[in-house]
Amino acid sequence: MILTALDLEYQAIQAKLVGLRLHRHPQGTRFEVGRLADGRCHVALAHVGKGNHSAAVLAERAISEFQPAALLFVGVAGALHTDIALGDVVVATHIYAFHGGTSEDDGFKSRPRVWETSHAADQIARHLHRSGFWAKDLDPRPNVHFGPIAAGEVVLNSSLSAHARWIRDNYNDARAIEMEGAGVAQAGHLNRALPIVVIRGISDRADGTKEATDRDQWQQRAVANAATFAAALAEELSTEAPTTRSSAMPETTKNIATGNARVGVQAGTVHGGVWITPEVSRPADLPEALVGFRNRLQQAWAAGRLDEATYKAAEAELVAADQALETETPDRKNTLTLVLKKLRGLVCDVADLAAELTVIIALAQSLS
Repeated sequence: MILTALDLEYQAIQAKLVGLRLHRHPQGTRFEVGRLADGRCHVALAHVGKGNHSAAVLAERAISEFQPAALLFVGVAGALHTDIALGDVVVATHIYAFHGGTSEDDGFKSRPRVWETSHAADQIARHLHRSGFWAKDLDPRPNVHFGPIAAGEVVLNSSLSAHARWIRDNYNDARAIEMEGAGVAQAGHLNRALPIVVIRGISDRADGTKEATDRDQWQQRAVANAATFAAALAEELSTEAPTTRSSAMPETTKNIATGNARVGVQAGTVHGGVWITPEVSRPADLPEALVGFRNRLQQAWAAGRLDEATYKAAEAELVAADQALETETPDRKNTLTLVLKKLRGLVCDVADLAAELTVIIALAQSLS
């Protein structure tokens, strides 16, 4: 599930989806459901408007409607530290709801609420950042910063106001400031710790120059970077879904098959596709495995088991895998593994190809 607050944020995510169809909620909320153009991750997209309150209500509605593996909030924000450049991406490690407090004779005392990003989702986001592969098509390549984000109910556009000073005094480790993250984080917290990741592109410095940076199209540039990171993260989260959100399964299930019925899978609750495939033999080495897979991919396409668009996308990922394999950088293994996981997502509907890729991924992860 991906939520946005502004139309330009929505459009940035929408541009990365294919096969979109409208999904109407009974209370009038409109979602669009599609698939990432460069992968197989299915995404539901919604516009929630500005502010933590509407974000919380519609996040809860979206979670109830779709039961997603994870929820991402993607948009723009103002930077609170000078080392963060316009166009950079900030990924929240935790969210401050900074407007809570008590007013006493000697002044206003802060009573913040804080929600942390789940450990598994944070680890996946950091690994994605380290690989650098997510930004291969971006020029210039933005930096990614991990840290707290402050979420309130006002647009901060001053570094001198009493409000700005109060934030510095009480939340001086916050990397960025925005208006929806706390509502979304609260909705996630109330839904069995559903993984929530807030991803913000920096479009201004919250210092009185917002009008100028908006005029210079920094909102569009910043949200394009955030959307690119979010799309790559969504693909990774969907691949790792069993480890980011698990459902309780019974220890045993009762086999009720009778007569000549055959039981393929006996389980409590199964999330995602089920593959029943013969054992895949382990290739001698990774280059040999990629050559063999390319041949079988072409055969699957020729036999009509893969559509042309998927075949071309898979071929492109194979080229990227070859290039990653030929490099001698320290991060070669991580980059190659990420490419192969994307490739597996593309061909997941063809069970034997997906199973073969699982073996190839294991080979890639054993690289020195």
